[in-house]
Amino acid sequence: MARQAQKEKLPTTFQCLFCNHENSVSVSIEKKSGVGNLQCKVCGQTFQTNTNYLSAPVDVYSDWVDACDAVAKEAAAANTSISRPVNRGGRSRVEEETEDFVVQDDADAEGEYDDY
Repeated sequence: MARQAQKEKLPTTFQCLFCNHENSVSVSIEKKSGVGNLQCKVCGQTFQTNTNYLSAPVDVYSDWVDACDAVAKEAAAANTSISRPVNRGGRSRVEEETEDFVVQDDADAEGEYDDY
């Protein structure tokens, strides 16, 4: 008789992307409602995604990784698109505003100091 090859079980616990603890992320799938939930036991991160009747815990984890990558790319794009004011005139705006703040009455007069 030929022996059937055993199916290799897919993991149900994973490494957390935020706190990097091994086997701290557990996944549960509610087949009837079509929802996959993911939660880290250490740092408390949670994620929820839509599933279908073929989905496995590794699929929920994969969706989480993809969602984190998408957020990181959006944040990187937002950081590069922020324009910062550039000082091209050599003087800052504050210097220009306070230029006439100090009025020198006697520019050439020497200060009177007591010698001890």
